[in-house]
Amino acid sequence: MSSLVINSKIWGEMFGTKEMSEIFSDEQTIKYYLEVEAALSRVQSRLGIIPKNCGLEISKAAKIDWIDWKLLEKRTSIVGYPILPLVEQLSLKVKKNLGQYCHWGATTQDIMDTADVLQIRDALSILLIDLIEIKKALKKIVKKYINTPMSGRTHLQHALPTSFGYKCSTWLSGIERHIDRIKQIKERLFYVSFFGAAGTLASLGEVNGLKTKNRLAKELKLKNPDVSWHSIRDNFCELSSWISLVGASLGKIAYDVMLMMQTEIQEVNEPFTHGRGSSSTMPQKRNPISSEVILACSKLLREHHSAMLDSMVLDHERATGQWHLEWYTLPKMFIIASSSFRCSRELLEGIQVDKKNMKNNLNQTKGLILAESVMMTIAPKLGRQIAHDLVYDCCRKSITDDINLLDALMMDKNVSENFKREEIEFCLNPKNYLGAAPKMADDLLRKIK
Repeated sequence: MSSLVINSKIWGEMFGTKEMSEIFSDEQTIKYYLEVEAALSRVQSRLGIIPKNCGLEISKAAKIDWIDWKLLEKRTSIVGYPILPLVEQLSLKVKKNLGQYCHWGATTQDIMDTADVLQIRDALSILLIDLIEIKKALKKIVKKYINTPMSGRTHLQHALPTSFGYKCSTWLSGIERHIDRIKQIKERLFYVSFFGAAGTLASLGEVNGLKTKNRLAKELKLKNPDVSWHSIRDNFCELSSWISLVGASLGKIAYDVMLMMQTEIQEVNEPFTHGRGSSSTMPQKRNPISSEVILACSKLLREHHSAMLDSMVLDHERATGQWHLEWYTLPKMFIIASSSFRCSRELLEGIQVDKKNMKNNLNQTKGLILAESVMMTIAPKLGRQIAHDLVYDCCRKSITDDINLLDALMMDKNVSENFKREEIEFCLNPKNYLGAAPKMADDLLRKIK
């Protein structure tokens, strides 16, 4: 029974995919713990630290089929951590009385941190599949609409013409940087944790402790850190920062889409599915549901990253509570992010673009959006400040008299006596004032593989 929107019978996968929720489920989490315990026993058996056949027997027993979940819950609530209660059960399942060699020289945080890294590695692979597909979808949109004029907006008002392809290329550039970032973050993230109770490996001694740490890293295909990171959590916080950064970038895309879906604008629409975004009382409604979810997820992820920053400020060699923040926060961030990434992928793969409305919106202000174009055309003859003030006055006349800017300009002698009507018409064509936008978008496409 769920009391949250995550894993809810009501909300379904709106705030987290089943695939990601499964990775952070109780069953899968215990599997990761057991995987680390089994790998530790195999490594130490080969090194001769524990009896030779311990690794095989402990690995055979390291399954979740026999877990007494009620006992695990009861003991965890008493101990405060799940590893000792788990090892208690595991030890009893290992044949030939070899269970006493489980968890040899390890501490709870070693097992949990290493299991977290394995869990994160699998979870990231899911997010990256969707992120790569988002990138592919954006590349297609940029290429298709690279020369499609639309209204560029600043402060929510018409500014200058741009192209829809160029607008989407700015979205794409951020996604590409996020993909580059995670490659770098992985280099600092996928490390084993095996340091013992206070991070010194004292229980195994220098030689056996360091050998175990090194071999355990190789066994789990992780890196071997030089020193303990029990209380140094920049690796996980950098990851949460990346998740919240991507979430914010996707939130920006969703916000733009919502604004362009407004009735008065209608330049794009989310992919159509019968009944999606419907109102309970207004049959005409087609609400931007996917974008709303993406935007909400972006806010939740930023909030959760704040908790991860708090978890970095902890005491001495092992934390007194700050570590617990990670148990709650990181799984939720991955689950929420899985919804944001998946919704964004579906949105961009099926986005509906209305070129006609983009053109209509460009013409909505009767040429005012190209006032700068006119100013820059007449300035070489009249001087920049004179041109600015002249065009400013003509814009006011266009608004007050409800006439086209072209007509207002041609009524001014400074314009009509120095320029042909065709010259002014040319600079009032949005296609002629896209600047370097198409070229910059094309340059980006060429750079991105």
